[in-house]
Amino acid sequence: MFRTALRNVLAHKARLLMTVLAVMLGVAFVSGTLVFTNTISDAFQKSSAKGFDQVDVAMTADYQEAEGDRVGKPHDLTRATLDKSERVPGAASAIGVVQGFTAIADKDGELIGEGFQSQGGNYWGAKDPRYPLVSGHAPKGPGEILIDSDTAKRAGYQVGDTVRMSVDGPVLTPKITGIFTTDDGNVAAGGSLTLFDTATAQKLFGKAGVYDQIDVKAKPGVTQAALKAELDKALPEGTVSTTTGKQLADDQAESISRSMDGMRTALLVFAGIALFVGTFIIANTFTMLVAQRTRELALMRAVGASRRQVTRSVLVEAFVVGAVAAVTGLVAGIGIGAGLRSLMGTFGGTVPDGPLVVKPTTIVAALAVGTLVTMLAAWLPGRRAAKIPPVAAMNSVHAKATTKSLVLRNTLGALVSAAGVAVVLVATGMDGSDGQVPMGLGAVLLIIGVFILTPLLSRPLIAAAAPVLRVFGVSGKLARQNSVRNPRRTAATASALMIGLTLITGMTVMAGSLQQAIEKMASASIKADYVVSMANGNALSPDVEKKLERTDGVTATSPMLNAASRIDGRTEYLTGVDGAAIGELAGPEVDTGSFKVGGSDVVVDSETAKTYGWKAGSAFTAAFEDGKKQKLTVAGTYESNDFLSGILLDEKVLAPHESDPYNMKVMVKTAGGTSGATQDKLEKALGTNPAVKVQDKQDISNEIAQMFTLMLNMVYGLLAMAVIVAVLGVVNTLAMSVFERSQEIGMLRAIGLDRKGIKRMVRLESLVISLFGAVLGIGLGVFFGWAAGELLATKLATYELILPWARMGIFLLLAATVGVLAALWPARRAARLNMLEAIKAE
Repeated sequence: MFRTALRNVLAHKARLLMTVLAVMLGVAFVSGTLVFTNTISDAFQKSSAKGFDQVDVAMTADYQEAEGDRVGKPHDLTRATLDKSERVPGAASAIGVVQGFTAIADKDGELIGEGFQSQGGNYWGAKDPRYPLVSGHAPKGPGEILIDSDTAKRAGYQVGDTVRMSVDGPVLTPKITGIFTTDDGNVAAGGSLTLFDTATAQKLFGKAGVYDQIDVKAKPGVTQAALKAELDKALPEGTVSTTTGKQLADDQAESISRSMDGMRTALLVFAGIALFVGTFIIANTFTMLVAQRTRELALMRAVGASRRQVTRSVLVEAFVVGAVAAVTGLVAGIGIGAGLRSLMGTFGGTVPDGPLVVKPTTIVAALAVGTLVTMLAAWLPGRRAAKIPPVAAMNSVHAKATTKSLVLRNTLGALVSAAGVAVVLVATGMDGSDGQVPMGLGAVLLIIGVFILTPLLSRPLIAAAAPVLRVFGVSGKLARQNSVRNPRRTAATASALMIGLTLITGMTVMAGSLQQAIEKMASASIKADYVVSMANGNALSPDVEKKLERTDGVTATSPMLNAASRIDGRTEYLTGVDGAAIGELAGPEVDTGSFKVGGSDVVVDSETAKTYGWKAGSAFTAAFEDGKKQKLTVAGTYESNDFLSGILLDEKVLAPHESDPYNMKVMVKTAGGTSGATQDKLEKALGTNPAVKVQDKQDISNEIAQMFTLMLNMVYGLLAMAVIVAVLGVVNTLAMSVFERSQEIGMLRAIGLDRKGIKRMVRLESLVISLFGAVLGIGLGVFFGWAAGELLATKLATYELILPWARMGIFLLLAATVGVLAALWPARRAARLNMLEAIKAE
C-alpha cells in the first residue's frame, strides 16, 4: 500500500502541483514570519547589548519618600556622587549621563523622525567611549553639537553645517562639529540623537549640576556583581539604585522580545488564514483524486485491502505532498524573512546589522505545519473513499452524496450559522472590550456554518446568473450546469475566495466608517481653527500661548492645562481651560446641563460623571497639588473623545495651585479661518520651531486615523496571500475538472462545439464560481463590519456605518478578474484535447 501511494503521487504530480503551491505559500508565510521577527529581535538585542559594553554598573536616583500616593522628588545625582563612585574599590571610571527631548529639523525645516524618537544627550569629555566619532571633534559650548551618522545621512548634513533645533524652548542654531555612530534603539528605528557638551546638556534639559544616570566601568578582573556590591556599601542607602550592565542588557532583550510578540502574532494570524484557505484546496484536490480513482480503490478493496489501508494510502500521499511543500515553503520563508527585513528600509525603518536567524523551532514549525495541515485536509476524503462498498464503486465512477448526508449537512450548517449570528448579535449589545471575545467566537461559527451551507447556497445564487449566461449561448448554459453539477466541489473552491474577501470587506467597512467618525468627531468637538502642541507630547512652554495671543489675526486662545487632583480618595486629572473662550473653541456633544466653565463651575465627561454618580448640579471637592481644596459644581456633562475628556475647569482656578503648570495644548481661533498662509504665520510667530506642531482639524483627524490606515494597508497586503492561495484553488479545481470531464469535452467537440466555445465554457464556469465566492464574502464582510462597528460605537459616539460601495464594486471586479485569469490555463488545456482520444478516455 505504501508503494502504491508513492506511485499515485508520481502519477498525479501535475494535478498535485497546485496543492503543493498552496501549502508552500502558507508554510512560507509562517516560516518567513518567524525568521523575520527572530532576526529583528536578535539584531536589536545584540545592538542593545553593545550599547551596554561601557556600562558595568548603572546608578539611578531613588525617590525621596512622600505622603500618601503622591510621587516624591528624586535624590539628585551630583558631581560629588559621581566622584565618590569613581573612587570605589574596583571602579575604573564613571560617566555622568544627561538625557532629554531634542527636536532637530532637516534642511527643509521639517522634524527628523517622530517626536518621541528625537532624543538628546551629553558627550562626555573629549572622547566618549559610548559614541565613537566618525568625523569632527567633541562639542564645546552651547553653539556646537554632534549628530548621529544615520540622521546626518538622511538629512544630508555634514560637519560644519548649521542646523535648526529646539529643546522644549526657543529655536537654536548650533553648528555640527562632529558625526558619531551609535547602537541606540531609537536611532535604529528612524529617530535622531543630538549630543551637547555636558554643561550645555544640563542647562538645556533643566538639570543644572545633576545627572539622570551614572555609568561606572569596572577595573579589569572585577566582576559587575562585585562592583555593584562595593557601590551599594559606599553610597547612602535609599538614595541610589544600582543595576549591573548585564541585567540592563537582559531587561532590554526581554523588552524587545515582548515588543515583537504583537507583530509576530499578527503575522502568524494571517499565515494561519492562508493555511486555512489552503485546506480547502487540499481537501478539494484529494476529493477529486479519490473520485477519479474510485474503481481503482474498489478493486484494491476487492482484493483484500481494508478500509484502514485505503485511508492510510491517501494519508501517505498527503504526507509526501505536505513534506515536499513544507521543505520548499521553509526555503521560500527564509527568503521572505530576508525580503521583509530589506523592505523595512524602504518604508523608513532601520534594523541593526546582523545575520538571518533560522532557529530550530522555525524549522520544526514549518515542517510540522506543512505536513499536518495537508494530512488533516486529506483525512476526510480518504475516510470517505474507504467507506464506499467495492461493488458500488466498480459500477460508478462518481460516488454521489446521499440524500441523508445532504440533509444532515444542511441541518448542521443551519444550526451552526444560526448560533454564530446569535452570538454576534448578543456581542453587539455588550461593552466594547467585553464583546470582543464573543464576537470573535460568533464570527468563526458563522463562517464555518456558511461554509457547510455553501453547497445548498450555490444552486440559487448561481441560478441567478442564468439570464446573463444565456447571452453566451451553449457555452454559458453548459458553464452554469457544470458549476452546480458538483455543489460540494464548487463550495470548497468558492469558500477559499469567500474567506479572503470576508476579511478584506469587513476591514474596509470598519476603516471607512471609523475615518468618517473621526472626521465628524474632530469637526464637531473642535471649533478652534488650530491646535498647537509639542511633537513628543510633552508640555508646552507658557510663552507659546502668549506669543499666539499677540499674533495678528488671532481672535481667541485657550490653553489645556493638565494637573492631578484627589477626589473622593481617587487620583483624577483636571484640564484647565480659558473659561471665557472655551465655548468658542470647543463644542462637544452635551448630554446634560450646559457647556459652561468659569469660577467653581466645571464640565465633566459622561463616563467620569457616571463613575462618581454626578449629574448637572452635583457638587464635589477637589484637592490640588499644593494640598488646598475647593468645592466645584458640575455645570454639565459631555461626550468624551480623543481630543476632549475628563474634568474641565477654568485655568484661573487651577493654575495658582500648580508649581509647574503642565500646558499640553493651546487652541487657537483666527479671523480668517484655516489657510496655508495663516498656518505659516502661526509657525513663524513660534520661531518655525521643529519641536512644535501647528495642526488644523484635518491634520488632527489624519493623525488619529493614521494608525488605522496603516493597519488597513498592512491587512490588504497580508490578505493578498490568502487571495493568491484562493486563486490557486480555482486553477487547481478547474484543471482537475477538465481532466475528469475529458470524455464529455471530447463529445462536445465531436458534436460541433469549437475550441473557442470550450474555452468560453471553462472561463464562464470559473467566473461564476469566483463571483459566487465574492458575493458570499462581501455579504459576510458587511455583516461583520457592521457588528464590529456596534462595538466601536460604545467607545466612539460619532461612529455610524458607512458602506464603501465603490470599493465593494472593485472587489467584485477583482473577483471576476481572478476567475478569468485562473481559467486561462485550464481553458487552453481543455480546448487542446484531442476529441477522439478524449472520447475513449476512462
